[in-house]
Amino acid sequence: MAADRRIYLDYNATSPVRPDVADEVLRALQLPGNASSVHSEGRAARAEIERAREKVAGLVGARPKNVIFTSGGTEASNMVLSPSFHRLGEPASTILLIGATEHPCGLSGHRFSVGAVETIPVDASGLVDLDWLSRRLEGADANRILVTVQLANNETGVIQPIQEIAALVHRHGGLIHTDAVQAAGKIAVDMAALGVDALTLSAHKIGGPKGIGALILASDQLEIADRLIRGGGQEKGHRAGTENLPAIVGFGKAAELARAELERESARLSTLRDEAQVRLRQVAPDVSIIAEEIGRLPNTFAFAIPGLKAETALIAFDLEGIALSSGSACSSGKVRRSHVLEAMGVDPALAEGALRVSLGWKTVKEDVICFAEACERVVSTLYKRRASAA
Repeated sequence: MAADRRIYLDYNATSPVRPDVADEVLRALQLPGNASSVHSEGRAARAEIERAREKVAGLVGARPKNVIFTSGGTEASNMVLSPSFHRLGEPASTILLIGATEHPCGLSGHRFSVGAVETIPVDASGLVDLDWLSRRLEGADANRILVTVQLANNETGVIQPIQEIAALVHRHGGLIHTDAVQAAGKIAVDMAALGVDALTLSAHKIGGPKGIGALILASDQLEIADRLIRGGGQEKGHRAGTENLPAIVGFGKAAELARAELERESARLSTLRDEAQVRLRQVAPDVSIIAEEIGRLPNTFAFAIPGLKAETALIAFDLEGIALSSGSACSSGKVRRSHVLEAMGVDPALAEGALRVSLGWKTVKEDVICFAEACERVVSTLYKRRASAA
């Protein structure tokens, strides 16, 4: 690998902005109007936002009028995971059931009191325990329960059976939200087919700008009474504040590209991921690939090599010119044991060395080869140390 060439394999943390998206953002930056103004410039800005809203809705099979733009996936989840989220004419939610492997924006960002939150356990593969959930929903006041489960996990790539979960929740009268931030643009996402009441997205996971996301509601019969950001009537009163026009336009373009290229990119990335796993096993025969037997995102795999610590490995890979991750990038840059792997029952010693590889639109086969070669160099010292100790 050329000394000045770096290989970026951390798309689940953030994707590089796509060139076409950057062009759209730059164009929108030069538009003078405020979308709330009635003059020509304001109406032009409003039209740009509504076109972007249609594109974002199209990515997940939703209705444009139900797309609420936010500052990102975290704000979108914080907004909807509220006791005030309810169906019109029905009481507000009083209990939140949340998957044990959820992103921190859900686990820490919800607006329920501590005593009103219960954790849905997962099995060794990271799939939620449907039997536990069914038993819990059969309890009293099930129609006042809100359930939130990620469509796909950001660390392991494990895809949850959201359609089945949603049917179970609705059968008992509850509401369900899914965090589709990692899934959108990587697998087909159809909000109606999934059957969820709310879904959240983030642009920078699909090659869009950072700092823009969306909350999408399934219908006009759903309301969040306690607004997270209050002020003007922007976003139909759901989210106050002057809209971030350039970011919204960029989000729309990224969604448009992701939708157009979904099938081809999904197949391409799945092939590259599988090859990376094969090459990894060749250089590290004792590697454990997390949840390998379960349906995962086509671009993602998490692995651990016994004896290799994540913090040491990340530095070593970085020096080799390879950017990886030890899990979620939303933990203040800290390398620490993953709550996802802990919930799955992964051996703590192994979990301490878990790394994540996530591919994206710029990834090519040469990157996979270079990753494997770097991995061989990184683990060679570990294997030599083992051999001398034997």
